[in-house]
Amino acid sequence: MWVYIEDFKNHIGETVTLKGWVFNKRSSGKIHFLQLRDGTGTTQGILEKVKVEESVFEKAKELRIESSVEVEGIVREDSRSKGGYELEVTGLKILQIPSEEYPIAKKDHGTEFLMEQRHLWLRSSKQYHIMKVRNEIIRATRAFYDNQGFTLIDTPIFTGAIGEGAGNLFQLDYFDYGKAYLTQTGQLYLEAACMSFGKVYNLGPTFRAEKSKTRRHLTEFWMNEAEVAYYDYQDNMRLQEELITYIVQNVLDRCAESLAVLERDTTKLSGIKPPFPRVSYDDAVKLLQEKGHAIQWGDDLGAEDETVISNQYDKPVMVYKYPTQVKAFYMQPDPERPEVVLCDDMLAPEGYGEIIGASERIHDYALLIKRIEENKLPLDSYDWYLDLRKYGSVPHSGFGMGIERTVCWICGIHHIREAIPFARTLYRIQP
Repeated sequence: MWVYIEDFKNHIGETVTLKGWVFNKRSSGKIHFLQLRDGTGTTQGILEKVKVEESVFEKAKELRIESSVEVEGIVREDSRSKGGYELEVTGLKILQIPSEEYPIAKKDHGTEFLMEQRHLWLRSSKQYHIMKVRNEIIRATRAFYDNQGFTLIDTPIFTGAIGEGAGNLFQLDYFDYGKAYLTQTGQLYLEAACMSFGKVYNLGPTFRAEKSKTRRHLTEFWMNEAEVAYYDYQDNMRLQEELITYIVQNVLDRCAESLAVLERDTTKLSGIKPPFPRVSYDDAVKLLQEKGHAIQWGDDLGAEDETVISNQYDKPVMVYKYPTQVKAFYMQPDPERPEVVLCDDMLAPEGYGEIIGASERIHDYALLIKRIEENKLPLDSYDWYLDLRKYGSVPHSGFGMGIERTVCWICGIHHIREAIPFARTLYRIQP
């Protein structure tokens, strides 16, 4: 009977078959200790010479790291073993023994080498557990929206409209149509959908042709976006708080083993509950100036600025009402102060930077045209987007959450390239 390691608890004393890989092995005379994994967990297989046929014991001597095997054995409870169980091996079938030494078996490889071996590096314990946390973040994100009555809207990858700045687009030729772009955001399409469904979200890849080499940037990353009709920017901030709180709590509840392996200090996550601190852009600039930063009102916040601000708090902090000049064309100006927009950036604590960008959207037709023209964008590319302001336009708000930055923060890892299975950066397109 084929049983996954995670289900060993239901088969104590039973003979089962484990299908997986050998990630380590040591021998002590008449006993082989096989460290086994199968994607759901790890366990130790004890193969004693006196309890198996000699051919089975001799076969085990040939095993190398990452040999693929089918192991038959009896599940035993063992409090000393990782996971609390081990396998008393009674049979062994070898599917493949690597003909060469496993390239990343040694511990002294540099990051560049490991990224070249990313397809194999994913098998390592740390990378495995980062991906398990990532999986839970995505699962929890979907569950949150399902529980809140949102509708999933899959937005296109190819687009003819610029969502953010024109300077960071991946441009391509699209048959006879002319120029098209890899999407920077699905937001514009979600705005259309929220006028039908009220509350909508997406989750998928986005692309930014930024020539950035920082630990916070990827050229291809995953983003969750949400849009809600009739929400103002304050409603929007409350929704963001609720989402982040839900995600963190679910990771704490469901990924305790992974967080332990990653040596994440969970005390820094357990207090992530609403309300989150809110700091106006004005006050943020004053704080930074007091700490010796050269920033002036009207400048966008840089990574170091965000770190200083977030270090003042032990929860994510929401910086709101940025200058109109540094934000996207679609953001609603403050009616009482048009030089700022009704927006916020959520900054993760511990110096992890922006994880959410959000705003109330412009709902007035004439104002949106004005902002498109001010940003020197082609009006004809936004004819359908302007239609949304012609027919039943209402105030609405939304945000985008970067999955990889959220993974980095929750896992406590240094570089964003480890937060995605196969990173795409300025100088990396494979594996």
